[in-house]
Amino acid sequence: MRLWTLHPAHLDSKGLVALWRESLLAQKVIQGNTKGYRHHPQLLRFQRTANPEAAIATYLAVVQEEATRRGYLFDASKIPPQRHPKQLEETTGQLQYEWEHLLNKLRTRDPALFAALHSAEPRPHPMFAIRPGDIQDWEKR
Repeated sequence: MRLWTLHPAHLDSKGLVALWRESLLAQKVIQGNTKGYRHHPQLLRFQRTANPEAAIATYLAVVQEEATRRGYLFDASKIPPQRHPKQLEETTGQLQYEWEHLLNKLRTRDPALFAALHSAEPRPHPMFAIRPGDIQDWEKR
């Protein structure tokens, strides 16, 4: 499971579809509707909020909006209407780690997108406010 700190606009089509599926799975986990993945480290930043369901719904809404922008039909009715009112803090180290991870994937999976992004600056998912710091302890390297 990978719930990117990066803006979903950076992802290729395979990555965007995978993010949608994994985010929906994360939502089920947070809602208590599955037995697996309950302690997955990618969920910690959502689970630590006052309202984890609203936090993952806010995250999912941006993924769905990006899919719509690209012409995909991701079902928005799968996202509850509640939203998390504040950005979650994330670190520059985490954002950069994920950027490098994505670029490594794109180098072989989508060379044209890699060429377009390799000299760009990573943008975060709008749910995250980026502050200085290292890669998160929960990140599997």
